[in-house]
Amino acid sequence: MTVSTILFDLDGTLIDTAPDLAYALNKLLDENGINQKPYDQIKPLVAFGGKALIKFGFECEDSHPKFAVWHRRILEIYTNNIDRSSSTFDGIDDLINTLKKKKLHWGIVTNKPENLTHLLLEKLNIKPDVVVCGDTLEFNKPHPAPLLYACAQLAVEPKKCLFVGDDLNDMLAGSNANIKTVAVTYGYGCVTKNWNYDHKIDQPQELLELI
Repeated sequence: MTVSTILFDLDGTLIDTAPDLAYALNKLLDENGINQKPYDQIKPLVAFGGKALIKFGFECEDSHPKFAVWHRRILEIYTNNIDRSSSTFDGIDDLINTLKKKKLHWGIVTNKPENLTHLLLEKLNIKPDVVVCGDTLEFNKPHPAPLLYACAQLAVEPKKCLFVGDDLNDMLAGSNANIKTVAVTYGYGCVTKNWNYDHKIDQPQELLELI
C-alpha cells in the first residue's frame, strides 16, 4: 500500500479526553444536586458530544427548559479543565514521531468544535499538518467533505491516505470519501465487523505495519 498521509480522529483515537469530559459532567451534576454518574457509563458517550452527556446525566431530552443552560455550563467547565487529565494514548507520541521521520503528512479530522480542538492541541503541544473540525465546514463526519477537505489542504489524493478512528462515523466518513479506514479497538467505540473497516488495530504502533 502506498500511503503518504495519515488522518486521525481526535477523541478516543489520538487523545484520551474522556476523563475531562466525565469530570465536566459530574461537576455540573454536583452543582445541581444530582448524584454523579460512573465513569464507565460516561466514557462510551464521549464521542457524541456534550448534548449526549447532558441527556444521560440529567435523564432528559433537549426539549427540557434548562437544557441549553446546562449545555453551556458543561462546555464552560470542560473548556476550563480541557487538559486536566487528557493525554495522548500510549504509543501515539512515538507513532507521530515515526511518521515525521518518514516524512509522511498527518492530520486530524474531528467533529469537535474548532475552539475546543485548537485549545486542546495547544495545551498538549500537538502540531498536525492539517486540522479539520466539526464546524470548519457545512458538513461533518460521516459526510466525506471534512476528509476530502483535509486531503485538498495537503494536496494529496484520497487513495494515498488512511483514516484512523474509533467510531462507526469515522469508518463511514472514510468509505464515503474513498479513503481506506483503520478502526482502533483501544478507543471509546465497540468495534464490530459491520463497521466495514479496511483494517483494525489494537495498538497505535500497529499502524506502521500498514504503511
